[in-house]
Amino acid sequence: MAQDSPFDGIWRANPTARCDYTGEDGGALKIEEDVLFGVENQCRMIEPVDVRGMDAILYDMVCEGPDPEWAVRAMLMPAADGGLILVWNGYAYKYEACSGTAMQGIVTTADEIGVAN
Repeated sequence: MAQDSPFDGIWRANPTARCDYTGEDGGALKIEEDVLFGVENQCRMIEPVDVRGMDAILYDMVCEGPDPEWAVRAMLMPAADGGLILVWNGYAYKYEACSGTAMQGIVTTADEIGVAN
């Protein structure tokens, strides 16, 4: 049996993302037993390396989905607020732990509050 990742859990990118399903737009990101389940893909998290001076781990990610298998590196670390920070080449994402239902009836876009480009 695979060892649990220190990042195992269900993570949402915003308070309105649904935690009750993963692998689809609007859903959550799931990490379980060193596999990251994203939108229409999954990545095996292998060759973990502790990042010196940081509470972070660098992984080789072997991913598959609708496209042929590909490999990338990603760094994961706990966020100061208990969330998750995921860094891909050139991109950084912040997720919060799924602990309840998605918020409803809140402002989610600039258009809804009258902010123009």
